[in-house]
Amino acid sequence: MTVKDLNLDILKECLYRNEPVTIDGSTMDSIDRCHEFLRGFASDRVIYGINTGFGPMAQWRVEDAFLKDLQYNIIRSHSTGAGEPLDDLCVKAAMLARVGTFLQARSGIHREVVELLVEFINRGIFPFIPRHGSVGASGDLVQLAHMALTLIGEGKVHYKGEWRPSAEVLAENGLKPISIHVREGLSTVNGTSVMTGISAVNQFLAEKLLDWSLLQAVWMNEIAASYDDWMSEPLNACRRHEGQQVTAERMRELARGSKRLVKREHVLYDKAKNQDKVFHDKVQAYYSLRCTPQILGPIYDTYMNSRAVLDEELRSACDNPIVDPDTENVYHGGNFHGDYISLEQDKVKIATVRLTMTAERQLNYLFHDRINGILPPFLNMGVLGLNYGMQACQFTATSTTAESQTLAMPNYVHSIPNNNDNQDIVSMGTNSALLCRQVIDNAFQVMSVHMIALAQATDCLGIADELAPATRAVYDKVRAICPKFVEDTPFYEELAKVEEYLREI
Repeated sequence: MTVKDLNLDILKECLYRNEPVTIDGSTMDSIDRCHEFLRGFASDRVIYGINTGFGPMAQWRVEDAFLKDLQYNIIRSHSTGAGEPLDDLCVKAAMLARVGTFLQARSGIHREVVELLVEFINRGIFPFIPRHGSVGASGDLVQLAHMALTLIGEGKVHYKGEWRPSAEVLAENGLKPISIHVREGLSTVNGTSVMTGISAVNQFLAEKLLDWSLLQAVWMNEIAASYDDWMSEPLNACRRHEGQQVTAERMRELARGSKRLVKREHVLYDKAKNQDKVFHDKVQAYYSLRCTPQILGPIYDTYMNSRAVLDEELRSACDNPIVDPDTENVYHGGNFHGDYISLEQDKVKIATVRLTMTAERQLNYLFHDRINGILPPFLNMGVLGLNYGMQACQFTATSTTAESQTLAMPNYVHSIPNNNDNQDIVSMGTNSALLCRQVIDNAFQVMSVHMIALAQATDCLGIADELAPATRAVYDKVRAICPKFVEDTPFYEELAKVEEYLREI
């Protein structure tokens, strides 16, 4: 696809459909114009990072004879990350986010930087970028330096499933490393592209989690044979929040055609049927079933706000300084600061923990016979005492949820001054995105237990044919992966396969 400006929808197609990227010709012309302006403007002026040192070293002027060395030095000196490498999907997203910044034509880089990054993206060449290294202040300096290192033909890349020297893979693909023209070193390491790339992947997965949570809410209420007014339009319209109304509407759509949900007016509002002094069926379901629009609604709003922020970030120049040929000036500031991303990722993380907690409580309802009153303990279809059903699955779901609750502490508020106090307040945005990613992964694990439990509960009651078409279709998918079980059997592999199914985008 030809890209003039990046957004999440384009990013999604590139990440999950492997759509190749080409850059719009007029946009490349703008990049050329910005580069040519900077070349002339910088010839007799002091500009940070072009003829000065970096960070606290900016007070030292660099002689003209060493200006190219200066750009190489920032790449090499900052390639100091540690820990496991980021997965290919996040690295690809980070490269795309970096391209998105360069498309704004405010960095002054030579076009060959964009062209080589696009070649990496389209050919599946993924730079080695370690997990740890960014404080999210001058952006992702360390992690972007690892990306830049491969663009100058150094370091290593993940290519066709193997870690290989960058120079070797470049040569094999007929590609040449970028040259240093004016400020290619600083521009390639300066900005929020790694935290933004990881956050974009998080966004797609979080939205998937929410979709599943809405379906699970309906399925849970079908199993419980709940009254259906908890998701009714008149009830939810009284609460003005968009998220609650959207989620309730989606759940009504998912529930369409169900034979399990009960109309309150057909039972409790019918005088001929409500003569009992004590009601056998619950007048109102437990909160984890009945309050799902009110619980998932704020999560929807949080995710949508994150989506808007990410779209804006992908279409922003997060470099420093900003080169503006229109006003014929170079502006020094802090567009590389990652606060927008960090704050949103902490909010997404907290919302996802809440989503996970809701799933865990729904699981407890299914497993606890004295609470649900209709299902055997732990959905055990075997001999009680001899067989154990899904008892141990609750341990996995509960412990994983507890880990996520611990990880919910915001990283955004954990600024630590560094860099000789030049970076005296930092965003920790990449840490926030990585911790959010862990919480999202945990949520999928809990949800895979939940999906199997929902299918098992459906079989315990023999109600598969009474489910709504939407929930029945998922029941069939889950049962194709994990058939109904009576005898005790290990099914950790089935849990992994269900998780894989849930994560499909």
